[in-house]
Amino acid sequence: MQNYQELKVWQKSHALVLEIYKMTDLLPKNETFGLISQMRRSSVSVAANLAEGCGKKGMLDVANFFQISLGSLHETEYYLLLSRDLHYITNEVFESRDLEIKEIKAMLISLIKTVRSSQRRKTWTH
Repeated sequence: MQNYQELKVWQKSHALVLEIYKMTDLLPKNETFGLISQMRRSSVSVAANLAEGCGKKGMLDVANFFQISLGSLHETEYYLLLSRDLHYITNEVFESRDLEIKEIKAMLISLIKTVRSSQRRKTWTH
């Protein structure tokens, strides 16, 4: 398959993980085993499932892992919204991360469509 580190969507997802880790370092310590843990796990899952999908042989497996990645991105998006509504992060931080998530989401949806349509052709590049 393809080297996941070459995928722009993986690069942006990895950068988001790093930002989420920095952001969650500033959240209240009583959220360590709650919101902090959940947000970190879901954001890591986005990049990790992209990486794992690139290691799969069948296009159906690849598409499934990319779809899981999209689900984790939606989960991360919700935790970000919750953090804002609990006043753990500023609106400015929220807007910045939310823009990144929307960009990754669009890229990921496009990639999933590409992989699914290439399922018939048995090849894909993105």
